[in-house]
Amino acid sequence: MTTDTGGHAVSGADASPVDEGVAAWAALLRTHAAVVRRLEHDLDRAQGLPLTWYDVLLELNSAEGRRLRMQELGERAVLSRTRVSRIVDELTRAGLVVREPDPTDRRGSWAVLTEAGRARLRGAAPSYLDGIARHFADHLTAQERAAIVSGLERVLAAQRAPADRS
Repeated sequence: MTTDTGGHAVSGADASPVDEGVAAWAALLRTHAAVVRRLEHDLDRAQGLPLTWYDVLLELNSAEGRRLRMQELGERAVLSRTRVSRIVDELTRAGLVVREPDPTDRRGSWAVLTEAGRARLRGAAPSYLDGIARHFADHLTAQERAAIVSGLERVLAAQRAPADRS
């Protein structure tokens, strides 16, 4: 597999691993963008909940004590520091999250999931999971899903490993 000048994947017997890597990267990005758009639309239509809100609520729900420092929440939810702060402010106004000062760091704060936030997350979960199935998982075989998980986890582990670079 290689890419043409338009960045589209094309087959070829002499495709290099770099070409195949670029094709895989491009497919990952295009698929992510397309599926996220569908998930956003479905979740908003069914639950009136933005996908970014769902992601933040999900990360807080899975954290110890259902709380995270703002920086850690941004890393887990894959959002910029400014964006996560705005979303937490919106969730706070909606009564789904509260901010608590960090007693060990006056500049820092915690985002804490409220019971209303947990209830909203639980109510939205079936729509979210259905969207993942319909727009992503159902289009893949079990073997393809396993290969995606294995490959992407290996890439992620390499990014988390101590840098051997200069």
